Amino acid sequence: MKLSIIVGTRPEIIKMSPIIRECEQLNLNYFILHTGQHYNYNMDKVFFEQLELAKPLYNLDVGSGFHGEQTGKILIGIEKIMMKEKPDIVLVEGDTNTVLAGSLAATKLHIKVGHVEAGLRSYDRSMPEEMNRVLTDHCSDYLFVPTKKSRQILLSEGISDKKIFLTGNTIVDAVFQNIQLANKKGNILTDLGIKKQKYFLVTAHRQENVDNHDRFKGIIQGIRRIHEEYDLPVIYPVHPRASKKLKEFDLKTDGITLIEPQNYLSFLQLEQNAKIVLTDSGGVQEETCILGTPCVTLRDNTERPETIEVGSNIIAGTNPKKIVECVSIINIKNKKWINPFGKGNAAKKIINILKELIV
Repeated sequence: MKLSIIVGTRPEIIKMSPIIRECEQLNLNYFILHTGQHYNYNMDKVFFEQLELAKPLYNLDVGSGFHGEQTGKILIGIEKIMMKEKPDIVLVEGDTNTVLAGSLAATKLHIKVGHVEAGLRSYDRSMPEEMNRVLTDHCSDYLFVPTKKSRQILLSEGISDKKIFLTGNTIVDAVFQNIQLANKKGNILTDLGIKKQKYFLVTAHRQENVDNHDRFKGIIQGIRRIHEEYDLPVIYPVHPRASKKLKEFDLKTDGITLIEPQNYLSFLQLEQNAKIVLTDSGGVQEETCILGTPCVTLRDNTERPETIEVGSNIIAGTNPKKIVECVSIINIKNKKWINPFGKGNAAKKIINILKELIV
């Protein structure tokens, strides 16, 4: 079996890291292709080193751009490499333009496609990620779903049960493995002068939030009110896109501690020790659920409904009053819940399934 693992963004690297480690441990014939969708590849070299992962054999370094242009560049680049390397299977993860382009390139070359974290739906077609998820699922040969709910979604869309495999989510593997690395390598709380359970953590970077003046203003006003009400630091690692829009929209950030984007291991520590995390990130909703940290989602929907059902997460949207209300609700809820995303052995399951299927 020759396996190609395609990644393009840091969340994909994180969620593929347990699979990469499994391939290394078993000495499998595989290679990593990095498209460089969001970041300069030289910046991501540090990321691979920090997580102690094997380096990509190829990088396309496509960078940011309009969706069609970016997807097209990735598709062209991946197709050339697939024609040269001729892998038996391509693995993609999640819902980015890299995922869609990778699955399309492989499918058209009659190479099997495995979709890690398949079956997620927000049912909001205005999100580019939603179309990427749906299209990738419907052209994949093997769909590795994190939960029974995800499996049921795929079955309801007419996808054959023979293609669907319930594995749990590799994010659980990644959190368990990488939090150990994080705690060995430093303590970001000491660096920032904050204490466990004595601060709020915020992430807001999604296009539909930060590019929309009213929505972004609502988020900023909401977290400023939280600082005033609880008299605790609000730590906000600001994504470059969000930083640009804060200035463009002239949004006041009094009471909010703006810091540079953190490396993944430091950010994991911040998540683990926060009183509450407020986010518009799907991955952060999962990570907080696994780490036992309450989460408030700054969106109108979520493709991680399991977090709502177990009680680790609540949807607030971007109305300032509703954000404050949701923080109050989640703050008094039972902080003990059962992680619905698996036991941390998803990567082993995925690789074992592929070894049985690909001869």
